[in-house]
Amino acid sequence: MKIISWNVNGIRAVIKKGFYDFMNEYNPDIICIQETKAHKDQVNLELENYPYQYWNSAQKKGYSGVAIFSKKEPIKRLNDINIKKHDLEGRVITLEFEKYFLVNVYTPNSKRDLSRLDYRFNEWDKDFLKFLKNLENDKPVIFCGDLNVAHKEIDLKNPKTNHKNAGFTDQERQGFTNYINNGFIDTFREFCNEGGNYTWWSYMFQARTKDIGWRIDYFCISEKIKNILLNSTILKNVLGSDHCPIMLDIQD
Repeated sequence: MKIISWNVNGIRAVIKKGFYDFMNEYNPDIICIQETKAHKDQVNLELENYPYQYWNSAQKKGYSGVAIFSKKEPIKRLNDINIKKHDLEGRVITLEFEKYFLVNVYTPNSKRDLSRLDYRFNEWDKDFLKFLKNLENDKPVIFCGDLNVAHKEIDLKNPKTNHKNAGFTDQERQGFTNYINNGFIDTFREFCNEGGNYTWWSYMFQARTKDIGWRIDYFCISEKIKNILLNSTILKNVLGSDHCPIMLDIQD
């Protein structure tokens, strides 16, 4: 079973930049998309091999939004986390399968001026973790997406100069540590403990060409299903967005 996660920075834009070729080449069983920036009726999606298509779009047009396209039929689907203050921006879709829940999330950005940092750390991160743990009471969880945080210094090119910037504040990093402390595994780090592995690059200053990046996209799984983990990789050479896709291989 291959699952891909990708912040496409606009699904209509990425379709024009080779999205279908990418899907044909990698042929995932499921793909989780973040930052669709569109509602379903705004996109003419040509993915005949993916009959199960789920969207959760923000009320605000052209903003945020997540989607999942699957070859495999889920038992059920759930949008959002059932907390009104979080559920207007199209940030979460959960699919239930026989052995696990799959959660696709686009975590709120703290903003350049950190004006959403308090909301992010004291409200969103805590409530989303509680949502995941409630799911775990029923069965294990796989969650993936753009979590908008580089967890450790090896997860970005320039940690010292970014220490107080959005995505690398102590609060955001602690929010991710709380996932780990509550029994979730950062799957990529099960296979690679080296720096220089990034999933996002600024459009400015030729950051991608120079590989000045951040690892802010993740696949995390419940410890109890660690045995099904086969591989977790970064597809850094795939273009079309300021993020690259990440891929999880599991024994389903």
